[in-house]
Amino acid sequence: MAIGQVGAPYGVRGWLHIVSFTAPPSNLLNYQPWQLRLARGADAWDRWRPCALEAVKAHGEAYVASFADIQDRGAAVRLVGAQIGVPASSLPPLQEDEFYWRDLIGLRVLNQNGEDLGVVERLLPAGGHDVLVVRGAAELLIPFVDVYVTDVRLDEGCIRIEWEGMD
Repeated sequence: MAIGQVGAPYGVRGWLHIVSFTAPPSNLLNYQPWQLRLARGADAWDRWRPCALEAVKAHGEAYVASFADIQDRGAAVRLVGAQIGVPASSLPPLQEDEFYWRDLIGLRVLNQNGEDLGVVERLLPAGGHDVLVVRGAAELLIPFVDVYVTDVRLDEGCIRIEWEGMD
């Protein structure tokens, strides 16, 4: 499960900026062991690979990290854009009515009349709440809050919403 992404190199000794996908961002540090997957370019890896994380430190409101095999800026550049993941088994159990984003992506979205509005393509963090990006006949941005999202049925593969103005 992706929990972050490798950003630009930091300095000349192989350190890299790290972007957290967790809320709050500091939760990124709670999940181990990290794995990397490079999903772009000629050097793309088709699977997660273990990585030996040497150190992580706060840098402004984000983080920088060093990896055992990366000792200079040139080597660091090759990891830019890699996803940081952890095995799903290392994630903590959720409370009732809590969901990991990965569980929502791909679910069908149905309105109060049973109309199929599309599929959850991704989620966007938006401060106080997340936003479902639904791809169907049109792209919809639906706040993931109780007033709109009435039911998440993982076992049925759908999210039911209260949503007007679909004409």
